[in-house]
Amino acid sequence: MQAIVIGLLILFAIILVSGIKFVPQAQVYVVERFGIFKASLNAGPHYIIPFFDKVAKKVSIKEQVADFKPQPVITKDNVTMQIDTVVFYQVTLPKLFAYGVERPLAAIENLTATTLRNIIGDLELDSTLTSRDVINTKITAILDEATDRWGIKVNRVELKNILPPREIQDAMERQMKAERERREKILQAEGEKKSQILVAEGEKESKILRAEGDKQQKILQAQGEAESIMLVQRALADSIMMLNDADAAESVIKIKSLEAFAKAADGQATKIIIPSEIQALAGLAASVKESI
Repeated sequence: MQAIVIGLLILFAIILVSGIKFVPQAQVYVVERFGIFKASLNAGPHYIIPFFDKVAKKVSIKEQVADFKPQPVITKDNVTMQIDTVVFYQVTLPKLFAYGVERPLAAIENLTATTLRNIIGDLELDSTLTSRDVINTKITAILDEATDRWGIKVNRVELKNILPPREIQDAMERQMKAERERREKILQAEGEKKSQILVAEGEKESKILRAEGDKQQKILQAQGEAESIMLVQRALADSIMMLNDADAAESVIKIKSLEAFAKAADGQATKIIIPSEIQALAGLAASVKESI
């Protein structure tokens, strides 16, 4: 009899202890009583009534990542592509997550596929390949609104891969190759153009410098000739002044004038007009020379 009592006490203690629940961090336990929602237990120790209450679902409230397999979609210009998506979501209301939809992850995957088909169906191939951010934003907004009643918050949706048909990929590769070759030719033409411009500018500057040098040379030459003439004239003027100061005879002055005309006509002048006095003096000088 005593053993039976001890056994019952041990069984009763086990039953009482079984009602103690420790909820881990970042998890929520959904508790039901007789099959009806009773409470959501957050992180920490809790007690439920054995045989009356049970943990119906353990829900993680951490952000989760769902990588869905590629889905076939058709663009506006009738190109079939394979697109796989990655969805980042988080459970915000464990009660709705437990009772809102059967198999929530499958529901999100199907909703993502249908939404993606609707969005891509309004875009052409080129727009699809260049508008990832726009597509991601639209899908995120639609999924977030649709999953509110399931207690799920969709934080972000990313298009992981966009795979056009093989022939489209080959055509795109050829187009990219042609574009690269076109850019290369443009760069080469621009380089040649700049080179020719630099050569032309160099020749222009060289001609300008040569012309400037010739100009300076002629200026210096003219200045030298002018200075030479001025020196000759100054010497002549000085000699005349010296003759005047020495009170030279008129005949001597005339002879000096004759010598000056002779120098002036020394292979340079083609026509010289000589005054009559100097002509007579020259004739006299010649006759004296013959008599001697």
